[in-house]
Amino acid sequence: MKVTLRQREKNGKIHFYLDYYHKGKRKIEYLGLHLISKPKTVAERANNKKTKQLAQSIWAKRQIEFQNGIYGFSDMEKLNTSFIKYFELLVDKRYTSDGNYGNWNSVLMHLKEFASHDVKFSEIDNKWLEGFKDYLIHDAKKKNDEHLSANTQNSYFNKIRAALKQAVNDGIIINNPAEKISGISAEETKREFLTLEEVKKLAYTECEVPVLKQAFLFSCLTGLRFSDIQKLVWGEIQYSQKSGYFIRFKQKKTKGQETLPISDEAYNLLGEKQEKNDHVFVGLEYSDSNNYRLRTWMIKAGINRKITFHAGRHTFATLMLTNGVDIYTVSKLLGHKSLKTTEIYAKIIDQKKTDAVNKIKLYE
Repeated sequence: MKVTLRQREKNGKIHFYLDYYHKGKRKIEYLGLHLISKPKTVAERANNKKTKQLAQSIWAKRQIEFQNGIYGFSDMEKLNTSFIKYFELLVDKRYTSDGNYGNWNSVLMHLKEFASHDVKFSEIDNKWLEGFKDYLIHDAKKKNDEHLSANTQNSYFNKIRAALKQAVNDGIIINNPAEKISGISAEETKREFLTLEEVKKLAYTECEVPVLKQAFLFSCLTGLRFSDIQKLVWGEIQYSQKSGYFIRFKQKKTKGQETLPISDEAYNLLGEKQEKNDHVFVGLEYSDSNNYRLRTWMIKAGINRKITFHAGRHTFATLMLTNGVDIYTVSKLLGHKSLKTTEIYAKIIDQKKTDAVNKIKLYE
């Protein structure tokens, strides 16, 4: 196998490409790099030098890969496919999952913003990945022109890693270049939750959207996410004389099959039973207007903190732990795959205990 770095002039630019030759067969790989044929400024000459070094670096890398038998002609064709188009396909597969689709689609937008051209798999290496990390940390912004939070940076980079891992599974690349790259550290976020007294206040406070109140209180009593409450149908709610009411459902986020016991009070929130395929929370929608109404309802109940719907799940977890339920059981009730995730709530309870004992003062 012979790999030769060649140049071809077109429209005033000198384009780099690799010429592969093996046993009478030839393949061409354009690198998407070009020189200005007649540089006039210092900047143009410097850019030409940098581009030439990059082209030579790719050539050297390919030479080693083919000499070591890592790639053949068929693999090279796969490497020349578009990483961005592949990522678009992964985004489309997540279309049925609102939150997940939105996150993946946002990464796609940033990927296109960062890339100066249609990036091929052959271009994804340590340098490219470190460059994308740097972009997320220092340059990427939200629609309101604010920089991304550390947790968003972490999430977005992890999706690039996941896409490359999937590409290995799909046989497009042999090794995942992201495995040797450290991720972006996430920050531990503050998890807002309500006290039992605050939940009781909400129960006696009118909400402009009754189904929103019904669903939020149900989340506080069961720990269910909005997505699972929204898709809940009557056929998933079952009863056993031995153990009472329970829900048998598939988590939308994790795809895990769950059996969740619920209290009589939680069941009574559901209203009159309908046909098994009917939704329990009819008309429940995620929208900016409903988020606003949720905040308005909180304020009417005297709760002035920023509470989102997901705080209902946090509330359930903290109330369980506060009332002495062991962390393993709480983890199972929440449907967590790892106890580590549930331990975050244990830290909250520890802080509550510390705050409580510090309120006892003999000397003011």
